[in-house]
Amino acid sequence: MDVPNPRYSRADFVWLAAILILATVVRLIGLDAPLWFDEIATISTHIRLSWSDMIRDYSMNHHYFFSLQAKLSAIIFGDTIWAYRLPAMAFGVATVAAIWWLAKDIAGSAVAHSSALLTAISYHQVWFSQNARGYTELAFWSTLGLIFFLRGMKTPTWRVWIAFGLSLAAAVFTHLTGAFFFAALGLVWIITLLMPGSHKRTASHVGLPIFGALLGVGLVAVLYLPILPSLLETVGSVSGTSAVDPMQEYQNPLWTVVEGVRTGLGSVGALTSLVAVLILIIMTLGAVRAHRNAPLYTPAVLAHIALTIGALLFLGMRIWPRFFFVDIGFFLVLIVIGSHVAAGVVARALNKPKGEGVMFAVAVALMALVSLGLLQRNYAAPKQDLAAAFVLAEATRVPGEPVYSMGPSGPIYQDFFDADWGNIRTPEDYDQAMAEPGPLILVVAFPVRMFRTIPKMKQDMGEELTLVRRFPGTLGDGDVLIISRN
Repeated sequence: MDVPNPRYSRADFVWLAAILILATVVRLIGLDAPLWFDEIATISTHIRLSWSDMIRDYSMNHHYFFSLQAKLSAIIFGDTIWAYRLPAMAFGVATVAAIWWLAKDIAGSAVAHSSALLTAISYHQVWFSQNARGYTELAFWSTLGLIFFLRGMKTPTWRVWIAFGLSLAAAVFTHLTGAFFFAALGLVWIITLLMPGSHKRTASHVGLPIFGALLGVGLVAVLYLPILPSLLETVGSVSGTSAVDPMQEYQNPLWTVVEGVRTGLGSVGALTSLVAVLILIIMTLGAVRAHRNAPLYTPAVLAHIALTIGALLFLGMRIWPRFFFVDIGFFLVLIVIGSHVAAGVVARALNKPKGEGVMFAVAVALMALVSLGLLQRNYAAPKQDLAAAFVLAEATRVPGEPVYSMGPSGPIYQDFFDADWGNIRTPEDYDQAMAEPGPLILVVAFPVRMFRTIPKMKQDMGEELTLVRRFPGTLGDGDVLIISRN
């Protein structure tokens, strides 16, 4: 592991092929599960528009490069859920291969195979691979960008830095937060040049990275030019909407960490915290060992996290865990390297140095089994079952009985499901609906948010209102409730 072999053997490709087949299978299972809010919004407001109308206005919900691919997929394969998600699945599998390539460069074949395996069966990686959004594509282009950055810093060539620039453009055109990752790489590059005694100050180490960055930024400017005024206006207004959001914890970095641990390990408690600390220790061991062959790897990952948090706080935006989705594969590489180091320490402590490989294999196997166990949650429920809630509400309503969707799901039900429902967004809307006599049905998506927005609704539960059905969702606050008043 200390001296990675740059060559690729037949065994390497056999392992990679097997892992990619596994990655494809676990992503195909449940690919046609019901769409959740953001997916429906993307399809309704962008993908189903004409090609020209799709690039007319900027929306924070629109991942442009991905949406173009999803539209093409729907044209080829039909207006189906799995067709809209197919590009996300393809880039999810491609990200597994990219992580394998990255780990092979840093730590050799054994770490590459293990990192790719854990990425293939990672709960988050599979979840986002079945999400008609551009996050897996962003992870793919960002991983390629990091590969080319590390290679270019070691041996700068025109080919590598041109590839870096193209990766930058593709990532940022997929999602604006891709700019944070490549800006972090630029920051690492600048610090490297400024370090005393740095040998990275040759014309190639300075000029070629600048060329690659300018190429990428120039392409981004051209791609976003048609919607630049709309983009600037939307980004500028984000802080205003965040300031009045009832879910203020979404802007707290600590909430982001806790939510990441909760979704990654299934819960938050004493045992989970202990496991999280153990993982942090192993990652630290991995970072120390990775420094030998790739001294800029860990600084680049940490710089991205710090820069993203700082930029989001400055802009007053919500700090969603998904903004750090691209880092999951990078963390897994460090975990695998750290496990290899720990296996060596244990083997020497037991005076069995030849047992290092066996202990490492056992550690990877245990991590894979845990990952497969956590992965079952992905198939236990849809991300958010808006469709089932619609069917039940329509099946149980009596003639003339009003149905109200709560909060932001109103346009989704009216436009995507053709529902004739009313929409309640404010406490005043709620009071007005409840003032009308007779039975009614409330369909509550994002219940935590809505109970906080309309406290009176929570007070009425068990008195005037009765919970008819809860449709669970794997999305955070993704349950959908059917509530009735008889």
